[in-house]
This record gives sequence, structure tokens and C-alpha cells, in this order.
Amino acid sequence: MVVFGISGSGKSTILKLVSGLIRPESGRVIVNGQDMTDASESEWQHIRPKIGFVFQGGALFDSMTVGENVGYYLLEHTDKSLVEIEAVVRETLRFMNLSEDLIDLLPDSLSGGMQRRVAIGRAVAAVDPLIMLYDEPTTGLDPISTRAITEMILKLRDVKKVSSIVVTHEIADAFEVTDHFVVLHDGEIVFDGHGAEMLKCPNPHVREFLTPFLDSVRALPQA
Repeated sequence: MVVFGISGSGKSTILKLVSGLIRPESGRVIVNGQDMTDASESEWQHIRPKIGFVFQGGALFDSMTVGENVGYYLLEHTDKSLVEIEAVVRETLRFMNLSEDLIDLLPDSLSGGMQRRVAIGRAVAAVDPLIMLYDEPTTGLDPISTRAITEMILKLRDVKKVSSIVVTHEIADAFEVTDHFVVLHDGEIVFDGHGAEMLKCPNPHVREFLTPFLDSVRALPQA
């Protein structure tokens, strides 16, 4: 599912609610069929290992190597040996279509697209996710890197059966990922449905958000 909306509409707040980083003032939070609205921190600790979070921009530790970033959670929170962690890291890099040769490099030596894939790999290696949460995963990337990220989101769905919630402003990229869209305005859902329905939705807030995208599509040369 992709969540759209202008800045400040509540998109990132949804991700924080789903991951238990903040608590709702009203309503319910249901994660994987479990009501987590009033859950204690210890209860959240049981379900968070099934939730991967990819922060805006990747948020890698710039003083750590790629391998240390990907293996960070395993090193800090499990009793796995360094040999076992390295094996997981290398397997994760291969799954992310990244060379194992990157393992000893620092993040700032990588392209933006590679950094985002490393960040996704860190989330996948840290937990065994049923759910992945993405906050603006393709913002600022070139078309080739963007394609690599969208393909990775779909690969996780198809190979590991991971559900995803993607927060983004990039409408064209979103259509590559899903056909289920939610549009927020001022913390309220103003649309929930398929892409074709969204493009025809008369709601003024939906129209306002989509207008720049629709104008750019109309400006393309017609076959």
C-alpha cells in the first residue's frame, strides 16, 4: 500500500503508529491482526521483530562500514557469532543485488541508490519482517536507482511474502509498486482504493495532490 498526501498530512505519523514509536490519541492500531493500541513496551518488543523500518534518506551510520550497518542489530541484540553475522550480511547484500565487495566500504562511498538498498538490507537482516515500512524510499534518486528500489520492494513481496506500506510523494514510482493507494489530508483519509479510481476521484484534496502529476502526463508526446 502507498500512502500519499502533502507535507504535514500525517503520512510519517502512520508509520510511527504502526511501529509503536508513538501512541494514538484516538482510534486503534492493529498490527498483523493484533490490537496494539494500548500495548506495553514489552508487548511491542515481541511484535517489532516482524516490522522493518526504512527511514527517509536511509539513515545509515556514516562511521560504520556497509557490513557493520547491515549487521548492526544482530551484533547488538543477538548472540550470533561474528562469523554467523558476516554470513547473514553477505547473503543480504546478494539478495539486495549488491556486490559483497561493498562490505568494508563506508556509506559515503556509495551512490544514493546503493545507500537506500543497504538501508533496506539492514532492516531485512535485523528482523524477519512480515511488514516493511518505507518513508520516502525513492526521493532524490535518479531513474535507474529508483527502479532498483521499486524492484526490491516487489522482490521482498514476491520472494519473502512481505507486506509494505510506502510513504511517498513520487506518484509515478508508486504506480510501479502497487495499485492500492491511500490519500491523507490533515490527518484524515480522503481516499482509499485503486489507482484508476484515484485518478478520477473528485475530492478536491485528492485533485490538488494529483494535478502536477496529471499535468506532466498530459504534456508527454502522444503515440
